[in-house]
Amino acid sequence: MLDGEALVDAHVHAPRLATVKPAWYEWAQQFSGPHDWRSAYDADGDPVPERLDALLAAEGVDRALLFCEYSPRATGIQPIEDNLPIVEHNPTRFRLVANVNPHLHHPLAAEVERQLDLGAVALKLHPVHAGFRPDDRELYPAYQVCAERGVPVILHSGTSSFPGARSAFGNPELWVPVVEDFPQVDFVFAHGGRGWWYDVAAFLALAKPNVWLDLAGLPPKKLPEYYARFDLTRLATRWIFGTDWPGVPGPGRNAAALAGIGLPPDVLRGVLSGNAAKVFPGLDI
Repeated sequence: MLDGEALVDAHVHAPRLATVKPAWYEWAQQFSGPHDWRSAYDADGDPVPERLDALLAAEGVDRALLFCEYSPRATGIQPIEDNLPIVEHNPTRFRLVANVNPHLHHPLAAEVERQLDLGAVALKLHPVHAGFRPDDRELYPAYQVCAERGVPVILHSGTSSFPGARSAFGNPELWVPVVEDFPQVDFVFAHGGRGWWYDVAAFLALAKPNVWLDLAGLPPKKLPEYYARFDLTRLATRWIFGTDWPGVPGPGRNAAALAGIGLPPDVLRGVLSGNAAKVFPGLDI
C-alpha cells in the first residue's frame, strides 16, 4: 500500500543472474541508484523468494507481475520456470507473465498455451530484444490464443540500449494492424513509446479502447514533459504503473514521485492499481 492506496507493479524482472548477460546486470546497477535490489538475491545470484517478497512488501507493492524473457541476442534467456518458486512462495503478491520468441518457439500457439497453463496472466512480446516485427502473420496464432483465453499482451514500445537490440522494432506504429485485428485483446505498451515515439503511443492509447501504456523505465517527474502535447489527466486514465524493477530507485519511490505530479485522486488510484485490475485477470485487488 502507498498512503493507503493499493499498488500494482506491472513490470518486474527477477531473473537468476546466471541467465542474463553482463549488460543486464550493469543496467540494473546503474538505474537502481540507492535501491538495494541485490539484497533479494543470494550469493549465487539467485532470487530468494522470501527476500524478494519482503523487499516488495516494504516498498508497498501489493501485486507484482514477474516477467521472463527469451532474448538470447540481447539480455539472455530467463525461463518462466525460474519464476515459479517466487509465485509459489506468495501467490497473492506475485503473478507470472509469459514470453515467446518466434525465433525460438514453434509452434508459437502451443508455447503460449503452455506458459499460460503455468498460471501466466499476460503474454509479453519483445520485438526489440528478440528481433522481429510484431505484425508478422507468424505471430497471429499467439494473439489468437490470448483472445480466446482473455489475457492481455504486453509489448515493448520504444528504444533499448542493450547490445543486440533492434530499436526500429519498438515503433508503436508496427502494432496498429495487430491492435485493430484483435480488438478484444488489451495491449499494454510497456515504456509508453520511450525515446522518440511518446506521441504515437499516447495517441493510440487515447484512440483505441484496447491500448494502455505502462510507465516502466519512465521517471515520473518527466511524464508531463514526455507527453506535453496531451491532456495529462486524460492520458493518465490509460496508464498502468510499472517500474522495470530492478532498474529503478525503488517502486515506493517511483509511486510517491508519480503521486507528486498532480493527478486527481481517482485518476492516480487508477494508475496505481485500478487500471491493472481491469486489464490483468485475477489480480483480486
